[in-house]
Amino acid sequence: MEKLLVVDDEAKIREVIREYAEFNSYEVEEAEDGMEAVRLVKKNDYDLIILDIMMPKLDGFSTCKEIKKIKDIPIIMLSARGEEYDKLFGFELGIDDYVEKPFSPKELMARVHAVLNRKNNVQKERSNILKFGGLEINIPARTVTVDGKRIDLTPKEYELLFYLIKNRNLALSRDKLLSDIWGYDFFGDDRTIDTHIKNLRNALGPYRDYIVTLRGVGYKFECPDK
Repeated sequence: MEKLLVVDDEAKIREVIREYAEFNSYEVEEAEDGMEAVRLVKKNDYDLIILDIMMPKLDGFSTCKEIKKIKDIPIIMLSARGEEYDKLFGFELGIDDYVEKPFSPKELMARVHAVLNRKNNVQKERSNILKFGGLEINIPARTVTVDGKRIDLTPKEYELLFYLIKNRNLALSRDKLLSDIWGYDFFGDDRTIDTHIKNLRNALGPYRDYIVTLRGVGYKFECPDK
């Protein structure tokens, strides 16, 4: 269950947001001012914060700055003021959305859902990118970059690299590499693997040593940074 922190000095507004958020299956915690919100963020993890601007002790803008120093949490800002300056300043601070008071609780929940969806999609994309020092493999795009520069690999070289990385730190025999990557019906020999490993190492440049030769056995992918 995704967890929201609602920060507003008006208890009635917090109550309305909580009611609609819990109806939409979110867990909710509340803070009545910015100072309390910062304390809670230091102690707990939240998936999203709904943050009012006009509050005592610490206003929403200052609260946002302090929160961003601690954790990268999506923030939807609430305000009774609809000036363009406030909106632009909020986005400069890193907020994800801005909602003017009075607001529709249903619309606010729709915006919460949209922001969380964007966050989850970004996390999924990041999880599909593997990094080993300056070596980066984008799995969905099937691209490989070395120190920020994209390198050209043949489909089999990419499959071989990805297979080695997927099984990193494991010793992989030439026979296993042939059967799992080329297939059991492949009629080549061990030199096919050695040739592709050589080409792959040349392509990886400064990271060529991540592919380790195991004499009499085969190869493995070993990275000191991972």
